[in-house]
Amino acid sequence: MRKALRWLLALTVLIGTLGTAGAATAADATGTDATTDIKERLLSIPGMSLVEEKPYTGYRFFVLNYTQPVDHRRPSKGTFQQRITVLHKDVSRPTVFFTSGYNVSTTPRRSEPTQIVDGNQVSLEYRFFTPSRPQPADWSKLDIWQAASDQHRVFTALKGIYGKKWISTGGSKGGMTATYYERFYPRDMDGVVAYVAPNDVVNKEDSAYDRFFARVGTKECRDRLNAVQREALVRREPLERKYAAYAQDNGLTFTTIGSLDKAYEATVLDYVWGFWQYSLLSDCDQIPADAKNATDDEIWDSVDTIAGFSAYADQGLEQYTPYYYQAGTQLGAPTIGFPHIEKQYIRYGYQPPRNFVPRDIPMRFQPQAMRDVDSWVRHNARQMLFVNGQNDPWSAEPFRLGKGAKDSYVFTAPGMNHGANVAGLVPEQKALATARILDWAGVAPSTVQADPQTAKPLAKFDAKLDKRDVQREMTLRP
Repeated sequence: MRKALRWLLALTVLIGTLGTAGAATAADATGTDATTDIKERLLSIPGMSLVEEKPYTGYRFFVLNYTQPVDHRRPSKGTFQQRITVLHKDVSRPTVFFTSGYNVSTTPRRSEPTQIVDGNQVSLEYRFFTPSRPQPADWSKLDIWQAASDQHRVFTALKGIYGKKWISTGGSKGGMTATYYERFYPRDMDGVVAYVAPNDVVNKEDSAYDRFFARVGTKECRDRLNAVQREALVRREPLERKYAAYAQDNGLTFTTIGSLDKAYEATVLDYVWGFWQYSLLSDCDQIPADAKNATDDEIWDSVDTIAGFSAYADQGLEQYTPYYYQAGTQLGAPTIGFPHIEKQYIRYGYQPPRNFVPRDIPMRFQPQAMRDVDSWVRHNARQMLFVNGQNDPWSAEPFRLGKGAKDSYVFTAPGMNHGANVAGLVPEQKALATARILDWAGVAPSTVQADPQTAKPLAKFDAKLDKRDVQREMTLRP
């Protein structure tokens, strides 16, 4: 494995009993030992503070703040409080490092790899998502290297307590985040499981998305969706009157994007993408079958249910400013065509991320950022698993492996959307992926080592703990 056993654990084993008063245990890097309550051990870490502890049977769940430098290159230039959560099972178990790439959930949740390895889980809120935002906010310090360095510091702070193997994971932007962390700090983790992680290598080349939408699902479903989307633009005038009333009733404003008209079109153009991102082919029967003869309310309700008319209002954009900033500076953003809609009905097309970020925040795109990560993954991936969804638009531009990759895999879950996971893979790939995760975490049973096809999650399914929090933000973001 890439990471050796830590000397602190070896030291704990080597130190014997001292005197006749009782056994003494070696202190870890926090100055506490294994007999100390886990909360005390966590809070003994410099910069760590408790927000709250929530009970959950079989675990201890902590919401914490951790002091991070605003700029890891110049740590003396200010700090901010970054939220993390710890789902503690036992220090003798492996640990999964999870991030969604957005806000952290303060409700106990267990990612799929955590269930597979029956381990602890550390979850991190991405920098600049409130409340984990420096004040004042220097947006130039929001980039993939700074975020990876946040993870590296958290891992370094906790590894003295959680001394077994670590695996990083995340879905969508969280899968991207886990990949970037591995690129910049390849010696930290023992494995990476990245779900539905987009890989926009060349921002201006998006033909893969056009090919995806030309063949996804069935022709009948595609035709239904395309017809509703077109009809929503044909009926722009009456539906925008409805939108204006909706905005007034809900206190929505459109300063950032510029106008209600721009917000309306952006929402409508997200409609088809949003369906495939969050829905299954079997859901297509919920789409109006005869868009031309559907009522205005039927068209409105379908678009609002799938794309969400609040998404591009100031109130919908504000929470996701950090994402759109990154999309417009490093991550890239897709642009697709709409061959089923006449040009006279489209005024703006897919709008760039710049339109979704307040103008007082400067942005400049860095085309080399994603090219660097893509090249690194192709040539240097070690113990990395990428899981994509066959019907997920974001999987149209996936990560790929080259000859330099070792013990790494790219699998696609048939028929699945942006919620694709290991459990949704075909049986052979599901077993192999599970076996590799168990092995990377150092907990593969002997039966699995002898026959990977016998691999199963070590922890039983828990309906509450394993509930998938798919971020349905009602707009075009991973």
